Amino acid sequence: MYTDPIADFLTRVRNAISAGHRVVEVPASNLKKEMTKILFDQGYILSYQFKDETVQGTIKIALKYDRETKESVIRKIQRISTPGLRKYVSATEMPRVLNGLGIAIVSTSKGVMTNKKARQENVGGEVICYVY
Repeated sequence: MYTDPIADFLTRVRNAISAGHRVVEVPASNLKKEMTKILFDQGYILSYQFKDETVQGTIKIALKYDRETKESVIRKIQRISTPGLRKYVSATEMPRVLNGLGIAIVSTSKGVMTNKKARQENVGGEVICYVY
């Protein structure tokens, strides 16, 4: 049994990318669904599908690769806030990932959003992960 479902989600995506898989399935939760929507909106994945066949449900994610180099669009996906050490930031201290080329997924009081949107909305929150 795993104690950090978000780290499990990120690790499954990371492992699928390193193995060259086109599709990865992960157990669903509301936070993971919002994170998947953000990854799709920012262009890091091709598509996603929510399946509610079981009690928990699953998320089926189609990974995105570059046509010429066959490399994944996601270069790195890294967990920041862990259950043992939570990382909270204010709107003014919102991190810039790769000097603005990457994104940070942040859980705020107004929902899960990117660091850029959180800065625009002027809200802080828990930094879940970096993606670039």
